[in-house]
Amino acid sequence: MSDQPYQGQPYQGGPYEGYDPYQQQWPGYEHQQQGYDPQLTQHWQGQTWETQTHASVQMPAQGPEAGYPPQQAYEGQAQYQQQHAQPYAAAPQPVPQPQPAQAPQPAPAPAPEAAPEAEPAYGPATLAGNTRITNAQRARLEGRSPIIEPGMQPALLTAALGLLLAAAAPIASYALVVPLVALQAVTAAGWFRLNGMWPARQGIALAFLGGLAADAAVLVAGRDHAPAAILGPLGVWVLLSLVLQLRSHASPDERMYGLMATVVSAALSVLATGYLGADPHAVSVGAAAVAVAVLARALPLPTPASVVVSLLAAAGAGIAVGGVTGLGAKGALLGLAAAVCALVGHRVASYDYPSRFVHFTAGVALPLSAAAPVVWVLGRALG
Repeated sequence: MSDQPYQGQPYQGGPYEGYDPYQQQWPGYEHQQQGYDPQLTQHWQGQTWETQTHASVQMPAQGPEAGYPPQQAYEGQAQYQQQHAQPYAAAPQPVPQPQPAQAPQPAPAPAPEAAPEAEPAYGPATLAGNTRITNAQRARLEGRSPIIEPGMQPALLTAALGLLLAAAAPIASYALVVPLVALQAVTAAGWFRLNGMWPARQGIALAFLGGLAADAAVLVAGRDHAPAAILGPLGVWVLLSLVLQLRSHASPDERMYGLMATVVSAALSVLATGYLGADPHAVSVGAAAVAVAVLARALPLPTPASVVVSLLAAAGAGIAVGGVTGLGAKGALLGLAAAVCALVGHRVASYDYPSRFVHFTAGVALPLSAAAPVVWVLGRALG
Protein backbone atom coordinates (compact mmCIF):
# COMPACT_ATOMS: atom_id res chain seq x y z
CA MET A 1 0.00 0.00 0.00
CA SER A 2 1.38 3.42 -0.92
CA ASP A 3 1.21 6.66 0.97
CA GLN A 4 0.40 8.54 -2.19
CA PRO A 5 -3.23 9.77 -2.55
CA TYR A 6 -5.41 8.12 -5.07
CA GLN A 7 -5.12 9.95 -8.38
CA GLY A 8 -7.78 8.16 -10.44
CA GLN A 9 -11.28 9.37 -11.26
CA PRO A 10 -13.33 10.18 -8.12
CA TYR A 11 -16.17 7.94 -7.30
CA GLN A 12 -19.39 9.41 -8.48
CA GLY A 13 -22.78 8.41 -7.34
CA GLY A 14 -23.86 6.08 -4.67
CA PRO A 15 -25.30 6.47 -1.23
CA TYR A 16 -21.89 7.06 0.38
CA GLU A 17 -20.80 9.99 -1.73
CA GLY A 18 -19.10 12.62 0.42
CA TYR A 19 -18.92 10.47 3.50
CA ASP A 20 -15.79 11.04 5.65
CA PRO A 21 -15.47 8.55 8.44
CA TYR A 22 -12.40 10.29 9.94
CA GLN A 23 -14.47 13.34 10.68
CA GLN A 24 -16.63 11.25 12.85
CA GLN A 25 -13.78 9.55 14.72
CA TRP A 26 -11.50 12.60 15.25
CA PRO A 27 -13.43 15.60 16.32
CA GLY A 28 -10.46 17.90 15.96
CA TYR A 29 -9.48 16.77 12.49
CA GLU A 30 -10.62 19.95 10.81
CA HIS A 31 -8.49 21.93 13.17
CA GLN A 32 -5.49 19.80 12.22
CA GLN A 33 -6.05 20.42 8.53
CA GLN A 34 -6.06 24.12 9.20
CA GLY A 35 -2.71 23.95 11.08
CA TYR A 36 -0.70 22.11 8.36
CA ASP A 37 1.54 23.79 5.88
CA PRO A 38 0.67 22.53 2.37
CA GLN A 39 4.34 22.26 1.42
CA LEU A 40 5.16 20.17 4.45
CA THR A 41 2.18 17.97 3.79
CA GLN A 42 3.26 17.43 0.21
CA HIS A 43 6.81 16.64 1.35
CA TRP A 44 5.50 14.12 3.85
CA GLN A 45 3.53 12.38 1.14
CA GLY A 46 6.66 12.02 -1.09
CA GLN A 47 9.09 10.74 1.60
CA THR A 48 10.72 7.37 1.14
CA TRP A 49 12.50 5.08 3.54
CA GLU A 50 15.89 6.56 2.63
CA THR A 51 15.97 8.62 5.74
CA GLN A 52 19.68 9.30 5.63
CA THR A 53 19.64 10.99 2.24
CA HIS A 54 16.67 13.27 2.83
CA ALA A 55 15.99 15.76 5.51
CA SER A 56 13.64 14.65 8.22
CA VAL A 57 10.09 15.99 8.14
CA GLN A 58 9.51 18.95 10.40
CA MET A 59 6.16 18.53 12.07
CA PRO A 60 4.07 21.56 12.90
CA ALA A 61 3.98 22.87 16.35
CA GLN A 62 1.88 20.75 18.66
CA GLY A 63 -0.78 22.29 20.75
CA PRO A 64 -3.95 21.43 22.55
CA GLU A 65 -6.01 22.76 19.72
CA ALA A 66 -4.53 20.33 17.16
CA GLY A 67 -6.16 17.32 18.77
CA TYR A 68 -3.10 15.07 18.25
CA PRO A 69 -1.72 12.59 20.75
CA PRO A 70 1.31 13.67 22.78
CA GLN A 71 4.79 14.20 21.18
CA GLN A 72 6.09 10.88 22.50
CA ALA A 73 3.98 9.00 19.93
CA TYR A 74 5.68 10.74 17.01
CA GLU A 75 9.12 10.15 18.52
CA GLY A 76 8.33 6.45 18.78
CA GLN A 77 7.26 6.44 15.15
CA ALA A 78 10.56 8.10 14.15
CA GLN A 79 12.56 5.47 16.05
CA TYR A 80 10.58 2.72 14.33
CA GLN A 81 11.34 4.23 10.92
CA GLN A 82 15.03 4.55 11.73
CA GLN A 83 15.32 0.91 12.87
CA HIS A 84 13.48 -0.56 9.91
CA ALA A 85 14.99 1.73 7.29
CA GLN A 86 18.64 1.09 8.34
CA PRO A 87 19.12 -2.09 6.23
CA TYR A 88 17.90 -0.23 3.15
CA ALA A 89 19.92 2.89 3.67
CA ALA A 90 22.33 3.73 0.95
CA ALA A 91 26.00 3.22 1.78
CA PRO A 92 27.69 6.50 2.64
CA GLN A 93 29.76 7.83 -0.19
CA PRO A 94 33.36 8.80 0.64
CA VAL A 95 33.92 12.49 0.52
CA PRO A 96 36.88 13.30 -1.76
CA GLN A 97 39.67 14.98 0.14
CA PRO A 98 41.47 17.86 -1.54
CA GLN A 99 44.93 16.86 -2.69
CA PRO A 100 47.84 19.13 -1.82
CA ALA A 101 49.39 20.94 -4.70
CA GLN A 102 52.52 19.21 -5.95
CA ALA A 103 55.46 20.84 -7.60
CA PRO A 104 55.98 19.79 -11.20
CA GLN A 105 58.39 16.89 -11.37
CA PRO A 106 61.29 17.21 -13.82
CA ALA A 107 61.21 14.95 -16.80
CA PRO A 108 63.08 11.71 -16.14
CA ALA A 109 66.53 11.58 -17.62
CA PRO A 110 66.91 9.18 -20.52
CA ALA A 111 68.17 5.81 -19.47
CA PRO A 112 71.86 5.33 -20.25
CA GLU A 113 72.62 3.03 -23.06
CA ALA A 114 73.69 -0.45 -22.11
CA ALA A 115 77.43 -0.95 -22.08
CA PRO A 116 78.65 -2.98 -25.02
CA GLU A 117 79.73 -6.50 -24.30
CA ALA A 118 83.30 -7.10 -23.75
CA GLU A 119 85.05 -8.00 -27.03
CA PRO A 120 88.45 -9.53 -27.79
CA ALA A 121 91.52 -7.33 -27.71
CA TYR A 122 92.00 -7.68 -31.46
CA GLY A 123 89.35 -7.30 -34.10
CA PRO A 124 88.59 -5.73 -37.45
CA ALA A 125 90.68 -2.68 -38.19
CA THR A 126 88.86 0.66 -38.19
CA LEU A 127 89.79 4.29 -38.74
CA ALA A 128 87.93 5.48 -35.63
CA GLY A 129 90.67 4.63 -33.20
CA ASN A 130 89.05 1.45 -31.97
CA THR A 131 91.02 -0.19 -29.16
CA ARG A 132 90.44 -3.61 -30.67
CA ILE A 133 93.10 -3.05 -33.32
CA THR A 134 96.82 -2.97 -32.75
CA ASN A 135 98.92 0.14 -33.07
CA ALA A 136 100.54 -1.34 -36.14
CA GLN A 137 97.14 -1.83 -37.83
CA ARG A 138 96.11 1.71 -37.00
CA ALA A 139 99.41 3.09 -38.32
CA ARG A 140 98.94 1.24 -41.61
CA LEU A 141 95.41 2.56 -42.02
CA GLU A 142 96.57 6.10 -41.32
CA GLY A 143 99.40 5.83 -43.84
CA ARG A 144 102.17 5.73 -41.25
CA SER A 145 104.91 3.16 -40.90
CA PRO A 146 104.14 0.45 -38.33
CA ILE A 147 107.83 0.29 -37.44
CA ILE A 148 109.28 1.89 -34.31
CA GLU A 149 113.05 1.83 -34.11
CA PRO A 150 114.77 1.10 -30.80
CA GLY A 151 116.13 4.63 -30.45
CA MET A 152 119.27 6.12 -28.97
CA GLN A 153 119.36 4.36 -25.57
CA PRO A 154 119.44 0.80 -27.02
CA ALA A 155 121.92 2.05 -29.59
CA LEU A 156 124.20 3.26 -26.81
CA LEU A 157 123.99 -0.16 -25.14
CA THR A 158 124.79 -1.86 -28.44
CA ALA A 159 127.74 0.45 -28.99
CA ALA A 160 129.05 -0.21 -25.48
CA LEU A 161 128.77 -3.98 -25.92
CA GLY A 162 130.44 -3.77 -29.35
CA LEU A 163 133.31 -1.73 -28.01
CA LEU A 164 133.81 -4.28 -25.21
CA LEU A 165 134.04 -7.04 -27.81
CA ALA A 166 136.45 -4.99 -29.92
CA ALA A 167 138.66 -4.24 -26.94
CA ALA A 168 138.63 -7.75 -25.44
CA ALA A 169 139.33 -9.67 -28.68
CA PRO A 170 143.05 -8.82 -28.96
CA ILE A 171 143.63 -9.54 -25.28
CA ALA A 172 142.64 -13.20 -25.02
CA SER A 173 139.88 -15.58 -25.88
CA TYR A 174 138.76 -15.89 -22.26
CA ALA A 175 138.51 -12.11 -22.03
CA LEU A 176 136.27 -12.13 -25.05
CA VAL A 177 133.96 -14.72 -23.48
CA VAL A 178 132.67 -12.26 -20.85
CA PRO A 179 130.92 -9.77 -23.19
CA LEU A 180 130.07 -12.66 -25.53
CA VAL A 181 128.07 -14.51 -22.86
CA ALA A 182 126.13 -11.34 -22.09
CA LEU A 183 125.39 -10.94 -25.80
CA GLN A 184 124.11 -14.52 -26.06
CA ALA A 185 121.82 -14.16 -23.04
CA VAL A 186 120.24 -10.99 -24.36
CA THR A 187 119.85 -12.57 -27.79
CA ALA A 188 117.95 -15.61 -26.46
CA ALA A 189 115.57 -13.55 -24.34
CA GLY A 190 115.02 -10.84 -26.97
CA TRP A 191 114.14 -13.23 -29.77
CA PHE A 192 111.44 -15.00 -27.80
CA ARG A 193 109.93 -11.71 -26.68
CA LEU A 194 110.10 -10.34 -30.19
CA ASN A 195 107.96 -13.28 -31.32
CA GLY A 196 105.38 -12.63 -28.60
CA MET A 197 106.32 -15.68 -26.51
CA TRP A 198 106.67 -14.65 -22.89
CA PRO A 199 107.37 -16.15 -20.46
CA ALA A 200 109.28 -18.91 -22.27
CA ARG A 201 111.82 -19.91 -19.67
CA GLN A 202 112.52 -23.34 -21.12
CA GLY A 203 113.12 -22.05 -24.62
CA ILE A 204 115.27 -19.14 -23.43
CA ALA A 205 117.33 -21.40 -21.17
CA LEU A 206 117.78 -23.96 -23.96
CA ALA A 207 118.94 -21.34 -26.46
CA PHE A 208 121.31 -19.75 -23.96
CA LEU A 209 122.78 -23.13 -23.04
CA GLY A 210 123.36 -23.78 -26.74
CA GLY A 211 125.47 -20.63 -26.94
CA LEU A 212 127.45 -21.63 -23.85
CA ALA A 213 128.05 -25.10 -25.29
CA ALA A 214 129.38 -23.60 -28.51
CA ASP A 215 131.67 -21.26 -26.56
CA ALA A 216 133.04 -24.16 -24.58
CA ALA A 217 133.56 -26.22 -27.74
CA VAL A 218 135.51 -23.41 -29.45
CA LEU A 219 137.65 -22.80 -26.39
CA VAL A 220 138.47 -26.49 -26.22
CA ALA A 221 138.95 -27.04 -29.97
CA GLY A 222 140.67 -23.73 -30.70
CA ARG A 223 140.08 -21.17 -33.45
CA ASP A 224 141.36 -23.50 -36.13
CA HIS A 225 138.54 -25.94 -35.47
CA ALA A 226 135.92 -23.29 -34.81
CA PRO A 227 133.60 -24.28 -37.72
CA ALA A 228 133.15 -27.81 -36.43
CA ALA A 229 132.94 -26.61 -32.82
CA ILE A 230 130.12 -24.24 -33.76
CA LEU A 231 128.13 -26.40 -36.18
CA GLY A 232 128.19 -29.43 -33.86
CA PRO A 233 126.38 -27.77 -30.95
CA LEU A 234 124.02 -26.11 -33.41
CA GLY A 235 122.84 -29.50 -34.75
CA VAL A 236 122.53 -30.96 -31.28
CA TRP A 237 120.44 -28.01 -30.06
CA VAL A 238 118.11 -28.20 -33.00
CA LEU A 239 117.43 -31.82 -32.04
CA LEU A 240 116.91 -30.88 -28.39
CA SER A 241 114.47 -28.15 -29.44
CA LEU A 242 112.51 -30.70 -31.44
CA VAL A 243 112.33 -33.10 -28.49
CA LEU A 244 111.24 -30.31 -26.18
CA GLN A 245 108.35 -29.35 -28.42
CA LEU A 246 107.28 -32.97 -28.90
CA ARG A 247 106.85 -33.28 -25.14
CA SER A 248 104.61 -30.23 -25.08
CA HIS A 249 100.84 -30.64 -24.60
CA ALA A 250 99.99 -27.59 -26.71
CA SER A 251 98.13 -27.69 -30.00
CA PRO A 252 100.08 -28.66 -33.15
CA ASP A 253 100.16 -25.08 -34.42
CA GLU A 254 101.51 -23.76 -31.13
CA ARG A 255 104.13 -26.49 -30.98
CA MET A 256 105.33 -25.69 -34.49
CA TYR A 257 105.49 -21.99 -33.66
CA GLY A 258 107.43 -22.70 -30.47
CA LEU A 259 109.78 -25.02 -32.32
CA MET A 260 110.68 -22.37 -34.89
CA ALA A 261 111.23 -19.73 -32.21
CA THR A 262 113.42 -22.06 -30.15
CA VAL A 263 115.51 -23.18 -33.14
CA VAL A 264 116.11 -19.63 -34.39
CA SER A 265 116.96 -18.35 -30.91
CA ALA A 266 119.41 -21.19 -30.34
CA ALA A 267 120.92 -20.65 -33.78
CA LEU A 268 121.48 -16.95 -33.15
CA SER A 269 123.05 -17.66 -29.77
CA VAL A 270 125.33 -20.32 -31.24
CA LEU A 271 126.29 -18.24 -34.27
CA ALA A 272 127.31 -15.38 -31.96
CA THR A 273 130.17 -17.69 -30.96
CA GLY A 274 131.66 -16.73 -34.32
CA TYR A 275 133.32 -13.80 -32.57
CA LEU A 276 135.21 -16.29 -30.47
CA GLY A 277 136.28 -18.34 -33.50
CA ALA A 278 137.20 -15.41 -35.80
CA ASP A 279 140.51 -13.63 -36.08
CA PRO A 280 140.93 -11.18 -33.18
CA HIS A 281 141.72 -8.24 -35.50
CA ALA A 282 138.64 -8.96 -37.57
CA VAL A 283 136.57 -9.04 -34.40
CA SER A 284 137.86 -5.60 -33.39
CA VAL A 285 137.10 -4.10 -36.81
CA GLY A 286 133.69 -5.71 -37.15
CA ALA A 287 132.47 -4.93 -33.58
CA ALA A 288 133.64 -1.31 -33.83
CA ALA A 289 131.92 -0.89 -37.21
CA VAL A 290 128.64 -2.25 -35.77
CA ALA A 291 128.84 0.15 -32.81
CA VAL A 292 129.33 3.18 -35.06
CA ALA A 293 126.66 2.06 -37.56
CA VAL A 294 123.99 1.63 -34.88
CA LEU A 295 124.76 5.03 -33.33
CA ALA A 296 124.51 6.73 -36.74
CA ARG A 297 121.26 4.90 -37.45
CA ALA A 298 119.73 6.26 -34.24
CA LEU A 299 120.29 9.88 -35.30
CA PRO A 300 117.08 11.89 -36.01
CA LEU A 301 117.41 11.74 -39.79
CA PRO A 302 115.15 10.44 -42.55
CA THR A 303 115.46 6.71 -42.99
CA PRO A 304 117.30 6.72 -46.36
CA ALA A 305 119.74 9.37 -45.19
CA SER A 306 120.21 7.58 -41.88
CA VAL A 307 121.05 4.30 -43.63
CA VAL A 308 123.58 5.98 -45.93
CA VAL A 309 125.22 7.82 -43.07
CA SER A 310 125.34 4.61 -41.05
CA LEU A 311 127.07 2.64 -43.81
CA LEU A 312 129.59 5.39 -44.48
CA ALA A 313 130.36 5.72 -40.79
CA ALA A 314 130.87 1.95 -40.50
CA ALA A 315 133.26 1.92 -43.47
CA GLY A 316 135.20 4.80 -41.96
CA ALA A 317 135.40 3.01 -38.62
CA GLY A 318 136.64 -0.13 -40.42
CA ILE A 319 139.40 1.83 -42.07
CA ALA A 320 140.40 3.48 -38.81
CA VAL A 321 140.46 0.29 -36.74
CA GLY A 322 141.94 -1.70 -39.64
CA GLY A 323 144.84 0.71 -39.78
CA VAL A 324 145.56 0.04 -36.11
CA THR A 325 145.21 -3.77 -36.35
CA GLY A 326 147.06 -4.22 -39.67
CA LEU A 327 144.08 -4.87 -41.93
CA GLY A 328 144.39 -1.46 -43.55
CA ALA A 329 141.89 -0.69 -46.32
CA LYS A 330 140.50 -4.21 -46.06
CA GLY A 331 138.94 -3.07 -42.82
CA ALA A 332 136.59 -0.79 -44.80
CA LEU A 333 135.08 -3.79 -46.60
CA LEU A 334 134.79 -5.76 -43.40
CA GLY A 335 133.27 -2.83 -41.58
CA LEU A 336 130.78 -2.18 -44.41
CA ALA A 337 129.65 -5.83 -44.52
CA ALA A 338 129.27 -5.95 -40.73
CA ALA A 339 127.24 -2.74 -40.83
CA VAL A 340 124.86 -4.18 -43.43
CA CYS A 341 124.17 -7.21 -41.21
CA ALA A 342 123.79 -4.95 -38.18
CA LEU A 343 121.19 -2.82 -39.94
CA VAL A 344 119.24 -5.96 -40.85
CA GLY A 345 119.20 -7.02 -37.20
CA HIS A 346 118.21 -3.48 -36.20
CA ARG A 347 115.31 -3.59 -38.65
CA VAL A 348 114.11 -6.97 -37.34
CA ALA A 349 114.08 -5.63 -33.78
CA SER A 350 111.95 -2.70 -34.95
CA TYR A 351 109.22 -4.82 -36.50
CA ASP A 352 105.54 -4.05 -35.92
CA TYR A 353 105.51 -1.81 -32.85
CA PRO A 354 107.64 -3.90 -30.47
CA SER A 355 107.64 -3.25 -26.75
CA ARG A 356 110.27 -1.42 -24.74
CA PHE A 357 111.58 -4.72 -23.44
CA VAL A 358 112.15 -5.88 -27.01
CA HIS A 359 114.09 -2.70 -27.74
CA PHE A 360 116.41 -3.27 -24.80
CA THR A 361 116.99 -6.96 -25.58
CA ALA A 362 116.57 -7.78 -29.25
CA GLY A 363 117.27 -4.18 -30.24
CA VAL A 364 120.60 -4.35 -28.44
CA ALA A 365 121.69 -7.89 -29.32
CA LEU A 366 120.47 -8.58 -32.85
CA PRO A 367 122.77 -6.09 -34.66
CA LEU A 368 125.85 -7.70 -33.09
CA SER A 369 124.61 -11.31 -33.36
CA ALA A 370 123.66 -10.89 -37.01
CA ALA A 371 127.13 -9.53 -37.85
CA ALA A 372 129.04 -12.40 -36.17
CA PRO A 373 128.99 -14.89 -39.12
CA VAL A 374 130.19 -12.20 -41.56
CA VAL A 375 133.02 -11.20 -39.24
CA TRP A 376 134.07 -14.83 -38.96
CA VAL A 377 133.93 -15.57 -42.71
CA LEU A 378 135.46 -12.31 -43.99
CA GLY A 379 138.02 -12.29 -41.23
CA ARG A 380 139.34 -15.62 -42.44
CA ALA A 381 139.12 -14.60 -46.09
CA LEU A 382 140.85 -11.25 -45.66
CA GLY A 383 143.40 -12.45 -43.12
